[in-house]
Amino acid sequence: MRSSPAIIAAATVLVFADPVLSQNSEAGSAGGGSDGAMPTTATAVEVTEAPIIDGRPDEAVWRQAGVMTGFTQRVPFDGQPASERTEVRVIFDDEALYVGVWAFDSQADAITYGERIRDYEVNQSDAIVFVLDTYNDDQNGFVFGTTPTGIEYDGQVANEGRGGGRFQGGGFNSRQRFQSGSGGGFNKNWDGSWTVATTTDGEGWYAEFRIPFNTLRYGANSETWGFNVIRRIRRLNEESFWTPVPREFNLYRLNYAGDLEGLQPPFRRLATVTPYVLGSTGRDYTAATGFSQDGNLGGEVKLQVTQGLTLDVTYNTDFAQVEVDDQQLNLTRFSLNFPEKRPFFLENAGFFSVGGGGADLFFSRRIGIASGQPVPITGGARLSGRAAGLNLGLLHIQTGGETGLQDAHGYSVARLAKELPNRSRVGGLFVNKSGPDGDFNRTYAADVAIGVGEAFTLSSFVSATDDPEDPGDGYAWDLSGNWSSRTWTFTGTAREIGQGFNPEVGFLPRRGYRYYQYYVMHRVHPSWLREIRPHVSFFTYRSRKTGIEQGFVESSRLHIDSHWEWPSGAQIHTGANFNVEGIYEPFRILGTDVVVPEGTHQGWESQLVFNSNAAARLSATSRINFGSFLTGTRWGGNGSLTFRPNASFSTSARINYFNVDLPQGQFQTALLGMNFGYFFTPRIYLQSLVQYSNQVDSWSANLRFGWLNTAGTGLFIVYNDVQGFDFPIGLNPDGGRFVESGTLARSFIVKFTRQFNVLGG
Repeated sequence: MRSSPAIIAAATVLVFADPVLSQNSEAGSAGGGSDGAMPTTATAVEVTEAPIIDGRPDEAVWRQAGVMTGFTQRVPFDGQPASERTEVRVIFDDEALYVGVWAFDSQADAITYGERIRDYEVNQSDAIVFVLDTYNDDQNGFVFGTTPTGIEYDGQVANEGRGGGRFQGGGFNSRQRFQSGSGGGFNKNWDGSWTVATTTDGEGWYAEFRIPFNTLRYGANSETWGFNVIRRIRRLNEESFWTPVPREFNLYRLNYAGDLEGLQPPFRRLATVTPYVLGSTGRDYTAATGFSQDGNLGGEVKLQVTQGLTLDVTYNTDFAQVEVDDQQLNLTRFSLNFPEKRPFFLENAGFFSVGGGGADLFFSRRIGIASGQPVPITGGARLSGRAAGLNLGLLHIQTGGETGLQDAHGYSVARLAKELPNRSRVGGLFVNKSGPDGDFNRTYAADVAIGVGEAFTLSSFVSATDDPEDPGDGYAWDLSGNWSSRTWTFTGTAREIGQGFNPEVGFLPRRGYRYYQYYVMHRVHPSWLREIRPHVSFFTYRSRKTGIEQGFVESSRLHIDSHWEWPSGAQIHTGANFNVEGIYEPFRILGTDVVVPEGTHQGWESQLVFNSNAAARLSATSRINFGSFLTGTRWGGNGSLTFRPNASFSTSARINYFNVDLPQGQFQTALLGMNFGYFFTPRIYLQSLVQYSNQVDSWSANLRFGWLNTAGTGLFIVYNDVQGFDFPIGLNPDGGRFVESGTLARSFIVKFTRQFNVLGG
């Protein structure tokens, strides 16, 4: 049986888990790092009069709390005192937690403000960010932050920042907001209901946060929470922490957080209702119909079942306000992974995360989207949070049918996990997709993660799928390890996916293979650069398909590179790749008439990457590749240019271009685009995105106006336009391919959504 290595590996992990955890639980609970030092401790003080949240923490009530100060650098000079003084105070009443920050700066005129919009990527500006480990389990937490512009920045940490999700920024997503898969690790898409205000003067900048207790989730006995604060000073590219964190880790490594004592969080059974009303007009020009008008009502209800467990119910779910996808070029024979952006699927997404790295066992974009087109979501519910010491996630969604796309289906997901000492976890996952006429698809999985000391983490999962046409070999297993120190990082993975493994509610671009991967990186810290990171990585997919030679190399890559980073954050990457592509059946490159024949194609490719200081008014990124590609050669790459003159306006342009020359034909692929954003206040904005791709012979425009209220609700006005062109995108002996020009689709949408507290407000 091919899955036996996975079963043996998982059994070995579980057998040794208890002694390993016992050996490390004391160090893990200490929270002070590898030296075993006790954590930094602070006390939150209860007050009877709440401060005014105006960004001026000058009320007498703040002086009742002790001062957290003495921040320590993580970068650029780890272990050294912060270059500027920071003070933090925490108070609370029976409604909310209040955090006051004094970010003193000897060069206040050089403060970097960043864009004035919610969830802007705060590493590109001065910022204050803190994490609350409300269960004090060293693995899960809530993150809140702001910049001198007073934006709201929040998210959820799961599995100490590890997980199946991979951040997908790039394109025009300057906030690098979205994640793929089910969003494990850090889920920046979570939008809580809270407030913040900031001010600046000649001595620095200041922030006041109000975090309602009903925005958080915590256990019954919650007098002590894990707590840590990071301050970024962007002109120095400096990060400093209240409780020191080693250079190889970050804020989400919660066993390094300090303790916030003295809390008395109340329990109130919260209930909120978030209805929406939507009106739209639009036309699909490829169909013989005119403009249609539509009106919709729907919304969500959130009920706090216990302080740690939340029930969310959705009806007639609509995501018209969500940002459109960045288009991608695809020169491969495999599907691309587009990130999840829909709010309902993003809250507590880390609870459902199993797998990753090209084998996500649950991928919420499979629900309500078919062939890139929306499918109506009739309704559903999600129960998620913490109960009886377990992480619990239950989800059921019912979709309607859409002619020509998909029949009505029901989707059910169940996830249970137990957090263990020293960054460890064991859990299980069940996913069911049910359709008409008894059609179904099911995924079963068990996973485990073991932390060994501070540096090493071992993780594994085993999985199987089942459906009416199960051909057998519907199994998958994975065993991965990671070891990180201040100067070295090692990772390794072995995975096998059976040919019959078919998680229809997951993301799996290929199957029927065995995969090996390793990665080694060394960090060098010379006096004249911030960091040099030479590294080597290798991966290979070996075929396990019927009718193909066992071990046939389907894909592999040896990557040799070094990253050179300057104190400003500018980087140059100099590398080379040795690529192997084993084509076992011919495939046509998307958007062309070029068919790549069977055979093994290999060769070297050079790579040069340049990223300037991303916080500067004018910044640029570029990646250039040239060398062998499949049966021939290619040259090209991508680049972007961003202009950000102040906190209110930014605009970016990008190009992704390749010139490919194969014996089967020569062609060029181009993806062009431009966006701009004007931010009237942190909650009122106007954004546009225009994209052109010759792979699909069309350009698209998206214009969005948003006037936000709490937790991502508010007024949204959206205009979409898609145009096609007569444009030859593939040149070969048989001639080019053309698409009829003209308007393909056009729509105008107005949506208003508002959150109401109906219980426990």
